Amino acid sequence: MIYLCRHGQTEWNRERRLQGQTEADLTPLGRLQAAAMADLLHDLIARDPSAVWRIVASPLRRARDTAQAIADRLGMTVAFDDRLMELTVGQWEGRLYADVQRENPEAFNSPEWFFTAPGGETYEQVMARVSDWLAEQATEPERRLIVVSHGIAGRLLRGAYAGLSREATLAQDVPQDALYRLHGGQIDRLDCEPVEEPAC
Repeated sequence: MIYLCRHGQTEWNRERRLQGQTEADLTPLGRLQAAAMADLLHDLIARDPSAVWRIVASPLRRARDTAQAIADRLGMTVAFDDRLMELTVGQWEGRLYADVQRENPEAFNSPEWFFTAPGGETYEQVMARVSDWLAEQATEPERRLIVVSHGIAGRLLRGAYAGLSREATLAQDVPQDALYRLHGGQIDRLDCEPVEEPAC
C-alpha cells in the first residue's frame, strides 16, 4: 500500500507561478494542509499497528517540509529520492502562468503543455523516473509507504501504478487537501479535514 501526498500550498502556488524544481516555501495554509494530511495518516496507520511504514519524499523543500510535518506526527523519519521530484519546466520556472500562457496560447490548449517548456522535461522522462522508483519498491502486501511528491510527478506515479493511459494519467486531480491510497491496483482519494487560510 502507498499513501501518496502532494505538498501543501506554496507561495508560488498562491501567486500562480510555475515552480518546477525551483524552491518555494509553504504558506501558512500549506502548513495547515500538511498538518491535516499528517492527522489523517495518523488515523489510517493506527488501523494497522503491526505494519512497518516508511516515509519517502521528494527532496524539494515544499515536499520535504510537508513530509517532515507528517513524520513528526507519526514519530518517524523521512528518506528522500530525487526520482520523486517535480518535473523541471526549464525556462518557465518562476514565471507567472498568465504570462507563459499569453506567450504560448497554442501550447496551453493541450493537457500536455507542462511538457513543452524550453529546457524542461518530457512526459517520457518524468514517467521513466517515477516508474523506476516504483519498480524498486516491495510488492504488495508487504509494501507500506507514505510518499510526498508533487502535482505532475504524483499524477504520473499514479498513472504508472494503475497502468493508466497517457490521457487518463494527465486528467487526474492534484489536490493539496487530500491524499491517495494506492492498493490492490486501485487508486482511492481520501479527503483531509478542511482547513482555511489563516487570518492575517
